Amino acid sequence: MTPSDDSTEPAGQSRNTDRSERSQRDSKRPGPFGVVFAGRRTRAVPERSVDEALPRGVRVAGAWSWRLLVIGAVIAVLIFLIIQLRLIVIPVLVAILLSALLVPIVDFLHRHRWPRWLAIVLAVVGLIVIVAALVFLAVAQVRGEFPELRTRSTQAYDGLRDWLRGPPFSFSDSQLDGYLGSLWKALQEDSQVLISGALSIGSTVGHLLTGLLLTLFSTLFMLIDGKSIWAWVVRIFPLRSRPAIDGAGKSGWVTLRNFVRVQILVATIDAVGIGLGAFFIGLPLVVPIAVLVFLGSFIPIVGAVVTGALAVIVALVYNGWLAAIIMLAVVLLVQQLEGHVLQPLIMGSAVKVHPLAVVLVVAAGSLLAGIPGALFAVPIAAVLNVMVRYISGGRWRRVAPELYLAPDSALWRTVPAGRRNTLRQQSRDHE
Repeated sequence: MTPSDDSTEPAGQSRNTDRSERSQRDSKRPGPFGVVFAGRRTRAVPERSVDEALPRGVRVAGAWSWRLLVIGAVIAVLIFLIIQLRLIVIPVLVAILLSALLVPIVDFLHRHRWPRWLAIVLAVVGLIVIVAALVFLAVAQVRGEFPELRTRSTQAYDGLRDWLRGPPFSFSDSQLDGYLGSLWKALQEDSQVLISGALSIGSTVGHLLTGLLLTLFSTLFMLIDGKSIWAWVVRIFPLRSRPAIDGAGKSGWVTLRNFVRVQILVATIDAVGIGLGAFFIGLPLVVPIAVLVFLGSFIPIVGAVVTGALAVIVALVYNGWLAAIIMLAVVLLVQQLEGHVLQPLIMGSAVKVHPLAVVLVVAAGSLLAGIPGALFAVPIAAVLNVMVRYISGGRWRRVAPELYLAPDSALWRTVPAGRRNTLRQQSRDHE
C-alpha cells in the first residue's frame, strides 16, 4: 500500500464532508431580514398584511363604523340644508299635507262628473273659507269679550298680589313695587333688543305671507299635476331602482293620506270636548281655546297636552281653583279617550307608529326645528317607516323595471307640442 493510498478517503466520507462544509457556509449567509443564524438554516415566515393580522370582529366593526360615519355625515348635511332652506321647505311640506287632505275630495267630485279644474277650485276655496271662518270667530270673540277680559285680568292681578303678600312669601307692597320697577327698568335698558325683536316680527310677517303664497301655489300644482311630478322624481333614480322607489313612494302617500284624515278627526274630537268643557264651566275665550286645541292636536300627544294646560291656566286665572280643577278633569278625560280609544283603534291602524316612537320623534323634531319640526315629525316618521318596510319586503323585485317616460304635462314641457311631435316622427323614420 502506497502513502497516496493511505491518504485517500472513501468516496462516501468525502461526500459527507462536502455536504457538511456547504451547510456551514449556508448557515453563515444572512437571512431574508438580514439576520445570520448560527445554527441550521430556518425558513422565513411570510409577512402578513394589516387586515389579515386583525381579528375578523375588528375588521367588521371598522367597516360598519366608517360606513355609519358617512351616512351620518350625509344626514347631517341634509338636515343643515333643510334648516337653511326652511322658508321654502316648510311651505312645501304644508302643501304636501294639504294635498293629502284635498286629493280624496277632488277625486270624489271628479268621479261624480265634476270637471277636474272645478273640483280643485272648490276644494281649495272651501279649505280657505273654513280656515278663515275659524280665525274670524276667534278674533270676533276676543274683541267682543275684551272689556270683560280687562276687568277679569285686573282682578286676577290684584288676587296675585294678595297671594304674594300672604304666607309663605309675605312680600310687602314696597318689595312688590320694587320688583316691578326693576323689571320695567330692565325692559327699558333692553329697548334695543325690543326694537330688533319688533323688526324680526315684521320680517316674520313678511315671511309668513310669502310662505302662504308659496303653500297655495304648491298645493294647486300638486292637485293639478301631482302624478306627473312624482313620475319626474322617480325618473331621477337609476332604472333598476325605479320600481322600488315608485312602490315605496305610493305606499308612503297612502299612509300620509290616512294620517291627515285620521288626525283631523282626532283634533276635532279634542277641540269639541275641551271647548264644550270650557263653555259649561263659563270660561272666557271658548272659541280661541277650541281653535288652539284643534291646531295643537296635529302634534300627536304633545300638542293636545300643551293646549289643554293652557285651558287649565285660563280657568285658574279667570274663574279660580275650582274651575281649574274641573277643567283639568275635562282635559284628562279627553286625553284618556284619545290615548286609549282613538290612538289604538284609528291612529294605530292608519300610521303604525308606537306611542313611544311618537313622543321621541316629536321631541327630536322640536329640538331640531321648533314647532315645524314637532308638526312634521310624526308624518315623516310614519312615511319613512312604511317606505323602508316596503323596500326591505322585496315586493318590488317582482315588478319589471320600467322606463317611466317623461310625463306629457304642460309643467314639464321644454319643447312645444308641434315641434316635439315632429322630432318623434323623424326619430321613427330614422329607425
